[in-house]
Amino acid sequence: MKYVLILGDGMSDYPIEQLNNKTPLQCAKKPNIDFLAQNAEVGMVKTVPEGLPPGSDVANLSVMGYNPLMYYTGRSPLEAVSMGIKLSATDVTLRCNLVTLSHEGEYKNKVMVDYSSDEISSEEAKILIEEINTHFKTDKISFYPGISYRHCMVWDWGFTNLNLTPPHDILDKKIGNYLPENKMILDMMVKSYDILKDHPVNKKRISKGLKPANSIWLWGEGKKPNLPKFYDMYKIQGSVVSAVDLIKGIGILAGLNIVEVEGATGNIHTNFKGKALAALEQLESGRDFVYLHIEAPDECGHRYEIENKVRAIELIDEEVVGTILNGLQKYHDYKILILPDHPTPLSLRTHTSEPVPYLLYQKSKSKKSGLTGYDEVQAASTNNYIDEGYKLMKYFILNDKSENVTNFVYE
Repeated sequence: MKYVLILGDGMSDYPIEQLNNKTPLQCAKKPNIDFLAQNAEVGMVKTVPEGLPPGSDVANLSVMGYNPLMYYTGRSPLEAVSMGIKLSATDVTLRCNLVTLSHEGEYKNKVMVDYSSDEISSEEAKILIEEINTHFKTDKISFYPGISYRHCMVWDWGFTNLNLTPPHDILDKKIGNYLPENKMILDMMVKSYDILKDHPVNKKRISKGLKPANSIWLWGEGKKPNLPKFYDMYKIQGSVVSAVDLIKGIGILAGLNIVEVEGATGNIHTNFKGKALAALEQLESGRDFVYLHIEAPDECGHRYEIENKVRAIELIDEEVVGTILNGLQKYHDYKILILPDHPTPLSLRTHTSEPVPYLLYQKSKSKKSGLTGYDEVQAASTNNYIDEGYKLMKYFILNDKSENVTNFVYE
């Protein structure tokens, strides 16, 4: 048996007036996904437990089969692991975004213009983070460059429970009400503006009409979690295909093989087909499970890019699901699971914790669902509901004969 999980990050949404009060999933032309939905089990699953933030960290831990209430320790350590940073038991890590703030007045009066600084290149960002490290590095604190706007700060014997705000949650808002209470972190953020605003990298970006990366923004603190190995839980070897350090970090801690794909960016310009082909190559090489993660719908939701979110779903259908279906035909049997990790409603431009639609198809057990396609409304109409998202993976891989999803018990 081959297992492919295709996760469209933030794909679920609310009805929106600009789409005639439909969701992007309802509007997108997605014949491959809709065909699967017509012949699959479809339902809703709650991936974010009550009391935890609806981030991709919590939600993807859940989808990968790990109870976030047991294993979630923060976002940044998952990314740090993917970046190859060696963490000790006393290290606290923080995500360090390079952001674009407006120019007016003192720091607290500035507005969050862009949490990604126009998706700054990794090459430019590395220079800026090294500059920041020069100013702020101590025997307890170090900064590490990552990909594009996503970087990391490691703080030995640092604090957690800092109540820090993700920058993508406050786009176009004045930052004063969202600044950290911790004085050291706040001081570094404030001083970073003076360090970066006139940096040669930013002057060059401005001359090209690009937004400057004129401040760091620290958030997502946590300590390295200890995850059971995926193989020990499910007795199959697997791989992760993703452009995002967070997802790769979860995969590394789970003992899964991490696959790098040329042109994989984490946005709508990613190499959709290349990711699908990489997943198929992993199956052909002897692995039985692939976690195929696509970030594009989430990015479009944060940016209020309505047409791009619809288009991202269509590209997932055409270049990912279509390619996967063609490549799987050679196998006697296979299962496909398609779902988002969480909603990223365009109207809110941030994550929410409502249940998301899932689709579970098995080649040898194809059955008519009575649905015309895959979307939030049709999935909810089935009354199939999994109340704890981490149960879904065990149901997907180990409980082939279970039919009563609502009452499924994770042992």
